[in-house]
Amino acid sequence: MIPRKSFLTKGTGVHKDRLASFELALRDARIEKYNLVSVSSILPPNCKLVSKEEGLAELRPGAIVHCVLARNDTNEPHRLMAAAIGTAVPVNEENYGYISEHHSFGEEEIIAGEYAEDLAATMLATTLGIEFDAEMAWHEREQVYKASGHIFDTFHMCQTAKGDKDGKWTTVVSAMVFVTSKC
Repeated sequence: MIPRKSFLTKGTGVHKDRLASFELALRDARIEKYNLVSVSSILPPNCKLVSKEEGLAELRPGAIVHCVLARNDTNEPHRLMAAAIGTAVPVNEENYGYISEHHSFGEEEIIAGEYAEDLAATMLATTLGIEFDAEMAWHEREQVYKASGHIFDTFHMCQTAKGDKDGKWTTVVSAMVFVTSKC
C-alpha cells in the first residue's frame, strides 16, 4: 500500500470540550469524516501533491486514511499556537521525500511554517548526503539544498490561532493526507 497522491489541509476549532474542539478543527480542514491514522515522515516516491478538492473527491466517509498530522490545542485565553507541516521533495521522483510536523506556542505562522519546512528539508538533505552548515539561517540552507541538484522543492502549511478569549478549548490542525486508492 503506497500512496500515489497526497494533499495538504488545515483547520481551527473552538469548543468548551477539548475533543469537540479537535472535531471542529478536523471539520474546518474537511477531514472529519475519515478514520485518520497518523504515520511518520516519509513522502512516498512518485506521490503527486494534488489539490485538497481533488484528494477529497477520491475519499469516502468512514475510509481509513493515513496522514501526517500536526495538532496543538490550548484553553489558555489569547495563547498563540501553531500546527505546521513541512515537506521536502527530491528531484528524482523515484526517491522518497520527507514530511515533518511541528507544534509550537508563541510562534507566528511564517516562523512555525518555515521551521517545519526546514525540518523536512534537513532530514532529506542528510539522507542524500548533502553537506551544509547547520548554523546557517533557513533561507541560506534552502539555497544550498536546492543548488545541490537533489532537492526539487520545499513547502509548508501552517495553521495558527490564539486561545479563545473566554477559555474555551481552541485546536489547530495541519495535515498531509494520503490518497491510496479510490474508496
